[in-house]
Amino acid sequence: MFGVLFLGPIMQLAMDCPWSLMDGIRVVFDPCFWMLCLSDMRWLRNQVVAPLTEELVFRACMLPMLIPCAGPSLAIVTCPLFFGVAHFHHVIELLRFRQGTLSGIFLSAVFQFSYTAVFGAYTAFIFIRTGHLMGPVLCHSFCNYMGFPTISTALEHPQRLTILSSYVLGVLLFLLFLFPFTDPSYYGLPTPVVREHHNAPLC
Repeated sequence: MFGVLFLGPIMQLAMDCPWSLMDGIRVVFDPCFWMLCLSDMRWLRNQVVAPLTEELVFRACMLPMLIPCAGPSLAIVTCPLFFGVAHFHHVIELLRFRQGTLSGIFLSAVFQFSYTAVFGAYTAFIFIRTGHLMGPVLCHSFCNYMGFPTISTALEHPQRLTILSSYVLGVLLFLLFLFPFTDPSYYGLPTPVVREHHNAPLC
């Protein structure tokens, strides 16, 4: 469902991609393509290791400890703050190698923190609603692959009306399907995380 939110960027990629649909399908089912991906340490870090380890720590481990004390709603807001701070190492790298001005690096840090915190809140919501880690991991991997949507590029695209309409449609469909597609009854009730919550905070 998270991919619906990226309908605009996906539409833009499809328009700009020189491959046909059949070419893309052939690549996906080509073992050589996956061997090349698995031999790329950056790909493994971004698509496999980081999503799995970060979701394991910040969702599967941290959320079950926060929920009995704060409740699900506050835990969804609190847990991503730790997740956002954990990404400050990118800022340290920029400062260490002097990649940009101090004000630019500061703005980058604020944006990075905000983006990761919002994304962390979404994956925390998914984990609490479904009780499974696979959803957050797949969302994390997909988000790392897509990156942040470049709306400025969409505004300059020859087919910008179609792409911008896809952006709006993607957001609307995401909001429309957010609760129905994460209905806990689809994943078995009660979910492991929700079962630990009590009416009154334990801490």
